[in-house]
Amino acid sequence: MNDKISDMLAVAAARAEPVVRGVADGQLGARTPCADYDVRDLLNHLFHVVVGFQSLAAGKEADFSTTPDYLKGNWRDRFGAETALLVTAWAAPGADEGTKGSMNLPARTVGSMALLDLTVHAWDLARATGQDFTPDEEGLRALGALVTQMGPTARQMKVLAEPCPVVEGATPFEELLASTGRRADWLPDQL
Repeated sequence: MNDKISDMLAVAAARAEPVVRGVADGQLGARTPCADYDVRDLLNHLFHVVVGFQSLAAGKEADFSTTPDYLKGNWRDRFGAETALLVTAWAAPGADEGTKGSMNLPARTVGSMALLDLTVHAWDLARATGQDFTPDEEGLRALGALVTQMGPTARQMKVLAEPCPVVEGATPFEELLASTGRRADWLPDQL
């Protein structure tokens, strides 16, 4: 089992990138399972997380108070380049040590937060745009622990929605989705 954050981020990025590339321009206004975002907003949010968490890996601050529009020019290629920079930043010596950001969270927790966004939001985008997405099993184990640990605080801060019921026989990924307030059976035509 490999539990190095940079390695898990590399796998998550490799699984998220084809989903991002597969979003057609005509789908940017579509709804997503993440109720606060349409596809365009969610792509911009995911880009902003990827860029911001590069700074956090280097021990710098990241500003998440506003989200720029990243969907200009050749944004699909740029997403791949930015996720590669994210992985490199978290692979740097010492990136996964100490505390990060203004909340002074353990570096591993912060890196896992980026992993959560790359995994869950890739699924959100895939569901909204009719694509397939399969998460990484090792990453799921780390994410389950993260949501158990940080979920109550994240819900108070309105970063995560209240959990959804878990259906009998749910997969570990379906359980993770439910813990983040998502229904695994969500379809684009649901209101």
